[in-house]
Amino acid sequence: MIMDNNLMKLEKLIEKLDRIDGIEFPISDQELCERYENLYTGAVNDVLREATLMDQALPITILPLQFEMRAAGIAFTIRSNPDPTVKGEMDIRAQMLDDMPKNCCVVWDAGNEDEAAHWGEVMTASAIARGARCAVVNGGLRDTIQVLKQDFPIFYRYRSSNGSLGRTKITGYNIPVRIGKVYIKPGDVIFGDVDGVVAIPRSIAYDVLLRAEAIKQQEREMRTWVHEGFSAQEMVKNGGYF
Repeated sequence: MIMDNNLMKLEKLIEKLDRIDGIEFPISDQELCERYENLYTGAVNDVLREATLMDQALPITILPLQFEMRAAGIAFTIRSNPDPTVKGEMDIRAQMLDDMPKNCCVVWDAGNEDEAAHWGEVMTASAIARGARCAVVNGGLRDTIQVLKQDFPIFYRYRSSNGSLGRTKITGYNIPVRIGKVYIKPGDVIFGDVDGVVAIPRSIAYDVLLRAEAIKQQEREMRTWVHEGFSAQEMVKNGGYF
């Protein structure tokens, strides 16, 4: 049989989309996350823009449960789809929880689901027990009062009293997901605050941190220039921006 050399070649696409970056940071995951939490998403997003990454902010409908919530973690992803059956769901949930690593941000992508609550009181307690730092749920939240009492940062899309069993099932976890325009791989850095959530590719997460810290310092200097009466043009000449 003669093979057609014009058949679609997928090697590069597979390398880009399927490969999970396993690089190690020069600092611990915990220190990296804590330093991100001293920043704000606007500065991080500006650095991503400098790197020509314009689509790293999750949809504007995903917001913190409370305004003061600010958290960063290493992406641990979950994907689910609507499904009226129940068999096998508790098994995969238990396995997923056992595999949840310390310092992670649980990123749950429920796709276009708009009825079920994917996160609640027990899931929050289970994540805390495993050392997770936060959760980002592209889907529903319930048990809100009980969740708030646990002081765990959660970013979510909607609230509903509907339980997920019999409405949706996990189809995979620790795999790449796409939320809005943002492609998230396990191991990427997730950072959220009152202005929403951004995803930082693991391969550049440390460099982005350093640059965002520098921007934060620069903005302190800019505030000083304002108080000292610098003109807008003088501020721009000194490296400032608006």
